[in-house]
Amino acid sequence: MFISLNGKKTEIKEGMTLKELIDEKGLEPERIVVEHNYQVLRQEEWEKTILKENDNLEVLRFVGGG
Repeated sequence: MFISLNGKKTEIKEGMTLKELIDEKGLEPERIVVEHNYQVLRQEEWEKTILKENDNLEVLRFVGGG
């Protein structure tokens, strides 16, 4: 199954949750914001959000600096 992840076609397993994808990619949940099909999701929603064919995800990372 394929989704769009930050503009790139990405293959994932069927029935994967957003939380599982974040864990698989090694992302730090406290340092990212996720937009799923053009809607920002709270972290509490990640575990119950099952990804579907052609979903669009944008993952934004917070970077500190000055």
